[in-house]
Amino acid sequence: MKLSDPISSLTGVGAKLSEAFALKGIITLGDLLFYLPRRHDDYSHILPIAKLRPGPVSLRGRINNLKTRRIRRNLSITEAIASDDSDSVKLVWFNQPYRQSGIKTDQTYYISGQYKLSNRHYSIINPNIELVSDLPLQSARILPVYPESKTLKSAQIRRLMTNVLPLSSEIKEFMPDYVNNELKLMTYAQAIATMHYPSNLEDLAKAKLRLNFNELFPLMLANELSTRDMNRNTAISVKFKLDLAKTFVNKLPFNLTDDQRRVIWQIYQDMQSTKPMNRLVEGDVGSGKTVVAVMAAVMAMDEGYSVAFMAPTELLAKQHADTINKLLTPLGLADKLVLLTGSLKKSAKTLAIDKANATAGSLVIGTHSLLTSGVDWKNLALLIIDEQHRFGVDQRMEIQKQAKHLPHFLSVTATPIPRSLALTVLSDLKLSQLKTKPADRLDILTDIIAPSGFNRYLDKLKTELSAGHQAYVVCPYIKATDTSDGVDVETIATTYAKKLPKYPIGVLHGQMSAEAQTEVMKKFLNGEIKVLVATTVIEVGVDVPNATIMTIYGPEHFGLAQLHQLRGRVGRSQYQSHCFLIQADNSEPLPRLREFARLSDGFALSELDLRLRGPGAIYGKLQHGKFGFSLTTLDDAELVGLVKQAVDLFFKTRINLVNYKYLAQLVQSAQHITYLN
Repeated sequence: MKLSDPISSLTGVGAKLSEAFALKGIITLGDLLFYLPRRHDDYSHILPIAKLRPGPVSLRGRINNLKTRRIRRNLSITEAIASDDSDSVKLVWFNQPYRQSGIKTDQTYYISGQYKLSNRHYSIINPNIELVSDLPLQSARILPVYPESKTLKSAQIRRLMTNVLPLSSEIKEFMPDYVNNELKLMTYAQAIATMHYPSNLEDLAKAKLRLNFNELFPLMLANELSTRDMNRNTAISVKFKLDLAKTFVNKLPFNLTDDQRRVIWQIYQDMQSTKPMNRLVEGDVGSGKTVVAVMAAVMAMDEGYSVAFMAPTELLAKQHADTINKLLTPLGLADKLVLLTGSLKKSAKTLAIDKANATAGSLVIGTHSLLTSGVDWKNLALLIIDEQHRFGVDQRMEIQKQAKHLPHFLSVTATPIPRSLALTVLSDLKLSQLKTKPADRLDILTDIIAPSGFNRYLDKLKTELSAGHQAYVVCPYIKATDTSDGVDVETIATTYAKKLPKYPIGVLHGQMSAEAQTEVMKKFLNGEIKVLVATTVIEVGVDVPNATIMTIYGPEHFGLAQLHQLRGRVGRSQYQSHCFLIQADNSEPLPRLREFARLSDGFALSELDLRLRGPGAIYGKLQHGKFGFSLTTLDDAELVGLVKQAVDLFFKTRINLVNYKYLAQLVQSAQHITYLN
């Protein structure tokens, strides 16, 4: 057998089971070997029955008094009594009638399972059993529990894994020897094998540490390499002019918040240096990120340097152009503004490029296409990036190639990144936070709606629509399938068209062309569409102050950070806005959804999301194959310290990545996906 052999090469894996594995992404034996348990249950301590306590237990005894009864068509119960020298205990299996004929009453078994109260009696429910004369596989040990599906169970995976486990010797070590030797880490192969069948809890902890290390080390090494690379480059120094800053602030139709003043001062200090700035500004919707970015741009424009402002979509680029034009007009700088988008006709695009190249101190707004538009970037001092999570090495190299230098980088986002994540994984990035909202903005009221309360929600929606306002309705799926459970765009759009016949309904999702998406958003922005039924493509979208209702179906499918980003689509005016989370049934809402309804602070929610779901979920678009953070816990000070120690050793010992091909690939992948590397 080889790691590359198909899963069907295993005895007992036919077409049906192969299909079930394929749905989990398991095609080869290597895929199976790297399919790690989601938890481990410790059944390694054999107890006398008399000393059993509720929870996972293991015992050794004989099994008698077997009987199976059918309760109804799809339910049978098999019961038995297990005994040892100290006492007896009841065993119960649901829908496992084969136990009746498979158990030998004259043999001794290892029995493991959950000992708990059932029908007013303590029993061991659905226990694993194995003959003492056989090698214990499913009992009397630390048992791996795998992610399951309807047709794929942990017991099946455990049985097959014993055949695949010897292949762990084929797993090649990719870390330098100094890492394992200096930090006393398990080898990669040992860690994978131990995760499936640990001999003891101490070995299991060592295996987890090594795999956590694998996830974090390439990212932190990539960040350190990027930081050193950035520091070797030279940016244009932009002088701070106090009079210009005062003039800009005095001409604003509102007062800056203390947060805005603090953050813009941090940016001004960075831009005066010849080392390229690499700063991320986080802030909820309405916190004033755009004003801060424009204040930075004005300082460069006044010295005759150009500024590029990149937005994720053309529609958002156009809206930024309108907003920024109003901010620049009082300063007499509006004529330096250039909007350059892909939808411009050839003649208009040529004029825009010519204006950008001919205007000293131009501010050019567009999408990623700005980098290849034909604009001369030799005087580019500042690049502002709005809501871009994938501005990586390739784009940076393109700018450097055109401008012959690196500009200062300023990224703005309404998606809060937990500070512990940013400090650990995005260590090459300076972080600023805008927490204060304008005084006229109201908190968005959030309610969780069960089916029994749907009519109350519908009445509120109709009230808002009749007042001339608009609404978003977000669904986790696009099309109706067996697994979409009626929370798909197709089904919900049809339902709302019937329930709201007076109001135009629009549909928006990622399978539509970019032109079609833009057209729908234009109609929603102009008020031609009153209810927009969409997927999360509207998570980063245009500013529609008239939208006061955000409805989210299947909220359990989304993380708290994403729910907060969706909620931020409304609440953009002086009108009271509402967010409704529509549940599938009348069951008690998940605790994290109750917390979401209670909290309006995006930063607090991001930290809560990190604790509840782990870094992989928060990392969002940074999850890229090998960087899923399935194990890593950033609160683990020992792990973070260990990785930082390894990164320091990497530079002290002058390790050449060329000699470590796979590690070099991991680092390169990390540099392509991390924020602004």
